[in-house]
Amino acid sequence: MATVELRFSAQPEHVRTARLVAAAVARRAGVDEAVLDEVRLAVGEACSRAVGLHQSGGIAAPVTVMLIEEEKQFSIEVGDEVRHAQHAPGDAPGVGGGVEIEEDEMGLAVISGLVDDVKVTAGEDGGLIRMTWPTTPPTAVLA
Repeated sequence: MATVELRFSAQPEHVRTARLVAAAVARRAGVDEAVLDEVRLAVGEACSRAVGLHQSGGIAAPVTVMLIEEEKQFSIEVGDEVRHAQHAPGDAPGVGGGVEIEEDEMGLAVISGLVDDVKVTAGEDGGLIRMTWPTTPPTAVLA
């Protein structure tokens, strides 16, 4: 299992770099070329969300992106260190109120529309979005 870890300060200008790195590692891991645009967009959305949460929460810690190559799948985890409010079942998840919750839900909806396998966790220690894509093993070239 190969893993690449990317940490960047919560600045919007670093999101583009995260997208490019994610696409390059996904390609190397065997993610289908037709899906790479979705990988870029999903990572960009998840990283933009984490940057926004850090900035609005006054968090100086970096945003963390883990690119994990496993057998037959490739996963990307985007983590934030913002304390997320715990809600009762049926309540809308989020970190604040009003517009912040709407923006957060919109970002998560975009990610869910791009990626079939998404898991979102949030708690007092921060949040994590895990996105997973299938991979195809490289074909051997016969000489």
